[in-house]
Formats: sequence, C-alpha cells, structure tokens
Amino acid sequence: MMAATEPADDKPGRVRIENVNHPGNSATVDAGMYNAMRDALLAVLPDAAPGLTESQMRTAVVPKLPPDLYPGGARAGWWTKAVQLDLEAKGVITREPSRPLRWHHPAEGTRPATPPPPRGAGSVTPRRGTRSG
Repeated sequence: MMAATEPADDKPGRVRIENVNHPGNSATVDAGMYNAMRDALLAVLPDAAPGLTESQMRTAVVPKLPPDLYPGGARAGWWTKAVQLDLEAKGVITREPSRPLRWHHPAEGTRPATPPPPRGAGSVTPRRGTRSG
C-alpha cells in the first residue's frame, strides 16, 4: 500500500488513488479535483470519535470547496466518497466500527509516519493493480 497519494506517472495533472474496499487496485483521477476535496475533507473531519457520517461529510465539505471546481457543490458527493476511500486505504482517516458508519482522523501515534504530500508532490511509484495484455 502506498503511504500517500502520488501523481500518476504517465498522466500529467492526475493522481493515483486507492480504494480500501479493493486492496491492490488503483485508479487515476484529476489532481485538482482530488486535492480540493482532500483539503476540504481533512478540514471537516473531527480528531476523535464520534466522527462524521457519510451524509454529514458530504454536507460539511461543500462550503470549503472552490466554486470554480465544484460550482454549487456539483459532483461533490462522488468526490467525497472517492477521496474518503483513498484516505482510509492510506490510513490518513479512520472508519469507526459503528452504525451508521463514521469517519475521523486517527488517534495520535496511529497516523501514518509521513503525511500525504501536498497537491500532487511526491515521488512516483510503479503502477499497481493494472492488468497487462
């Protein structure tokens, strides 16, 4: 598992994301949209339980998103979920074992040793989860 979201090595302006529900698979998405949502999501999530439900996250991020990328919150729902799954796969946020599901920042000492690099910075790693042929 990659420690941070990294630029897609062969696609400028895109980053490779993971999905906690499908380990080893990845996809590339627009870096600007990803970074804006990542910043908004990390800003609204609490530092401890109880965290925010998916519905609460979707509502809370909209005012923090740049209107040029997310006019009126357009497409924020999909991006909230995609970034939540990626950050969870990387251990940047934590899912509570509750119903409804809730997310928050992990407790100090359980966070990744190095935080994700800002806005697409970082080294490039080989692609994972791709099919050949």
